[in-house]
Amino acid sequence: MSRADELASVLESADSLAIVCHDNPDPDCLASAIALEAIAVDHDVDDVAIAYGGEISHQQNRAFVNLLDISLRTISETDLGAYDSVSFVDHTRPGANTEVPVAVAPDIVVDHHPGDSSGATFEDVRSDYGATATIFVEYLHDLEVDLTPRLASALLFALHRERLDFVREPTRREYEAALAVYPDADLETLEQLYGTAFTPGTLDAIGRAIASRERRGSSLVASVGKTTETDALPQAADYLLNLEGVNTVLVYGIVDGAIRLSGRSIDPRVHMGETLKDAFDELGAVGGHHDMAGGRIELGLFADEGDDADELLDFVGDRLTRRFFDSLHLDD
Repeated sequence: MSRADELASVLESADSLAIVCHDNPDPDCLASAIALEAIAVDHDVDDVAIAYGGEISHQQNRAFVNLLDISLRTISETDLGAYDSVSFVDHTRPGANTEVPVAVAPDIVVDHHPGDSSGATFEDVRSDYGATATIFVEYLHDLEVDLTPRLASALLFALHRERLDFVREPTRREYEAALAVYPDADLETLEQLYGTAFTPGTLDAIGRAIASRERRGSSLVASVGKTTETDALPQAADYLLNLEGVNTVLVYGIVDGAIRLSGRSIDPRVHMGETLKDAFDELGAVGGHHDMAGGRIELGLFADEGDDADELLDFVGDRLTRRFFDSLHLDD
């Protein structure tokens, strides 16, 4: 029995399904969610809900939800216990990058991030894949589920975004998956998604990162300051990675009363996920891939949220910068 058939077998025993995205879901997570929704509906699951934690603040992610008419609800307004089956897409365990309580045990898990097993009835975690959407393209093909223009567009955009237009270490499977969904995608919708504008808050945050950057050799650390735009951090990191001679970037900032981290690297010698763990694992929840990673450190480890933001960022920034550069084994 194929993995797709195993998934179908689990779905066939459920009348209702809650699909849980990770906090602040990106296109890979959202496209995977609606792909699982399509598979569930095709296998006669009557009630399917897609829930998420955090917020959808990235301008392209908001446009993605609106243009593709994705029906979402927050985890706080979703009674997961009322569903026969609970699924996690693009993440593995409760309590890690999700508002879902640790006590909630998922029945279905599909992810491409490395991590500990959740013990789900159906668990398909492929860390050698570049995107969770790639796994779902294979499921849809194997199960012969109709690929609508909406779903094909979502998956194609997710594949591009997750691998940054196939520049950031895609696997061959991402190219094959994109080729499989391309004929059914709505290219006009994709053009609109790529043309979405920055919010003023995101632009301000990227500007602060540019102004505050500190460089050692080919590595760079920058601060976006205090912001409400969670997705400004990875966007700033991606932007700074374009600086000539820079191949590794860490961006930090204060978001919702916590220090958020976003790291990027195109240096094959640097494993960004392991680098952040080495630098900050004792301080908070961090981790990720070879080329991209992130984390969250509670502000209480350093000071109170009510303290002066600029002074606090100076204090925190010195320590984060030193730890990050030390973890890269760079000379002063």
